[in-house]
Amino acid sequence: MNKLTKGNKMNNIKKIGLSALAGSLAMVSANAVEYTMSGGMVVTMTNGKGDTSTESVNGRGLGSATDLSFNASGELDNGFTVGYFMGVDTHGALSNTSSQMTIGMGSLGTLQYNNKFGSKSNGIDDIGAYAYNETWDGLNTGLAGDNPSWFGASSNGGSVDYRIPATTFEGVTVNASVTYDPQASTAAASKGGVSATNPGSSTAYTLQFTEDTTGIEIGLGHEDINDEQSKNNAANKTGTSNANTGYIKYAVGGLSLAYQMANEDKIQVAARESTMISAAYTMGDLTFSYGESTIDKEDLGATTSTVDVENESIQVAYVMGAMTVSGAMSETKNSNHVAGNKFEQNTLAVSFAF
Repeated sequence: MNKLTKGNKMNNIKKIGLSALAGSLAMVSANAVEYTMSGGMVVTMTNGKGDTSTESVNGRGLGSATDLSFNASGELDNGFTVGYFMGVDTHGALSNTSSQMTIGMGSLGTLQYNNKFGSKSNGIDDIGAYAYNETWDGLNTGLAGDNPSWFGASSNGGSVDYRIPATTFEGVTVNASVTYDPQASTAAASKGGVSATNPGSSTAYTLQFTEDTTGIEIGLGHEDINDEQSKNNAANKTGTSNANTGYIKYAVGGLSLAYQMANEDKIQVAARESTMISAAYTMGDLTFSYGESTIDKEDLGATTSTVDVENESIQVAYVMGAMTVSGAMSETKNSNHVAGNKFEQNTLAVSFAF
């Protein structure tokens, strides 16, 4: 990791894309700006087999991904802090995989602009205990119906979070947030631009409680999505939907347990519910985990009900300094709610952090 520290004014922060912030905080200056860069690479060997003729998910593959992460942070004369993060996929053509700007306001809380991913709401879409990844993330079926964790997805890009300062009362730490996205389910607009699709807006709320002595964490989330395009469509007035999630997580010693439920209602279209259960145990540098998820979908107006999607994954990870070796054996049944459609995938991954 390389680290550079400079005592510069606000114009140094502009160099990493914070010019908009400089305009609103013109009367204060940054006392110090710290820049850091880190990176990583992962190589995977995967084989998949399922009841589908799609070659991309049936076969074997040796792949890799390389990423660089850039961070900048500084403190202003008024005590506020400013931070910026960007993740860059360097495998092939460079692309921005994640980027956020954060303004810490002390006792007033935190504002975070989520240019690409990073919203607090989407951060609790799946809080399970896993050695490698989520049950659905290890199954490369390419079918959206196999993903049980959709909460917060409509307010995850081009949105802004407000997060209260963590507050402790009688041994319980409380965190809460509200996220607003003026263009729901759409990537952030370019500087000075607007969304051409008039997607409507979304607002999401999260509330989390952590008991400091027992390690029990409870979280709740609610998201409202107002789809203006569908709402104005006379033939298909489905303009409003909402999503909810709730979870409980317990950690003691090397053991972690998690249980989560989520539901989504699309007015006049469909409703779906998901359940996610996982357990992980760490012994020194070695972690084992088991996770499963179920998705129940109901198409309103359909004459027959759909079958539930069932995901299952057994995983292991071993950490050796900057290198981690991980493995996952995953399976989905009734993929995309098609009875008998089964998919299996085994993955061996070796990752390096530098």
